[in-house]
Amino acid sequence: MYDYIIIGAGIIGTTIARELSKYQVNILVLEKENDIANQQTTANSAIIHSGHDPKPGTLKARLCVRGNALYHTLEKELSIPLLKTGAFVVAHNPDEETLLHALEERAKINGVPETMILTGDKARQIEPNLTKHATMVLSLPTTMVTYPWEVAIAALENAIKNGAHFRKNSEVVKIQKNEDKFILTLKSGDTLETKHIISAAGIFSDEVAHMIEEHVSYQIQPRKGEYYVLDRKAVQLFSHVLYPLPTEKGKGVLIVPQVHGNILLGPTSTLVDTKEIASTTQVGMAQIKEDLKRLAETIPYELIIRSFAGVRASSSYDDFFIQESKEVKGFYHVAGIDSPGLTAAPAIAEYLVHEVIQIKNKPKEYFNPIRQKQKAFYSLSVDDRKRLIESDPRYGNIICKCEKITEAEIVSAIQGPTGVDTIKGIKKRARAGGGLCQGGYCESLVLKIIARETGKPLNSINYYAENTPILVQETKVKK
Repeated sequence: MYDYIIIGAGIIGTTIARELSKYQVNILVLEKENDIANQQTTANSAIIHSGHDPKPGTLKARLCVRGNALYHTLEKELSIPLLKTGAFVVAHNPDEETLLHALEERAKINGVPETMILTGDKARQIEPNLTKHATMVLSLPTTMVTYPWEVAIAALENAIKNGAHFRKNSEVVKIQKNEDKFILTLKSGDTLETKHIISAAGIFSDEVAHMIEEHVSYQIQPRKGEYYVLDRKAVQLFSHVLYPLPTEKGKGVLIVPQVHGNILLGPTSTLVDTKEIASTTQVGMAQIKEDLKRLAETIPYELIIRSFAGVRASSSYDDFFIQESKEVKGFYHVAGIDSPGLTAAPAIAEYLVHEVIQIKNKPKEYFNPIRQKQKAFYSLSVDDRKRLIESDPRYGNIICKCEKITEAEIVSAIQGPTGVDTIKGIKKRARAGGGLCQGGYCESLVLKIIARETGKPLNSINYYAENTPILVQETKVKK
């Protein structure tokens, strides 16, 4: 019997698990996919927003500003990367300047520090590639960028270190309440018992809620966003996150420097019917290029190395929905967590555990907040590299030439606390395949390493989700 089962191992479920692991409770995190952060956490803009956009007085406003501040603590405790970019919101004419001043006032009401209005000329001194048509910008210095799935992985690794449990490939298909306990049935047929359930199921939150509630107070409305990624050769082109003025659809198509030197362009914002991982479209890709004419003078589209799309969990409820069920005591909704969900995640965990659940369990005397992460091999001094190669020759074997990732680092990712046996799982943890060639050189080598380390046949190794094998059949067979 668990005290808490958390459904969903995205950024929300994993940060909640870490917050709960500070207390004397038995926790299990369930994930229906075969890895952490496979859905919304993987396909987003990676921005730690300042809190300038949410409507004052909402949970989104409160938890965004609080979450932004908490990321500085996470950076130290979990060794996650933070790129302290700051941001500019761009106006082009007197009408937009009026809206920009109103947005600054909203930011101040929300408690965003250090905001400032700059003229277009002053902004271009800082960002020379800012469009010449920009007449004014709102500067938001507390805006940052992170590596979203690493935050989720780090949070869960730390929770596991502090006693939490994790099961992947564990889709919940039925929930029953029997007196003072819940019984969860998994797709595999396994059953689990727990005193409390926390649903952090992202775009599937309403479906999970319908398993236990007759009347669900919200409906998830999937919204697709499409993106381009520019190669690191564009790293000097922009130093700030650049926003247009927000609309009812969201924050708009953005320019976002990334922690590893790439530039992210997007997202679009389109309501869709499917909740599964989305594909890009010609219309969406064209819209990005058209919209970015209002932000930048030039963008080197010849440096595009990939495009992708994701679905985010917009909701019919006009805020984050973080509440105990009114129908079933002990079932907690954490739903409708769209933007700024990544930013708010650590604050959402804090708010849920302390203000909604109002946890009464004793804190652990032995809770360790630190997650150690070994520095990337390529970033070390020559002497440190030599020492590592002497201790483990696999450090001398570069597998991913674009990102300079070694065999030893890939093996470490496979054998880590949350273990991984997919091509994209390695990419998320070790960056192998994240460079210019997008795995064109190293993917086959990574495949062989995964097969060797896991003892699985080559043709059973998945690219990402279950049943996505890289190899289907032999193409050259001796007769």
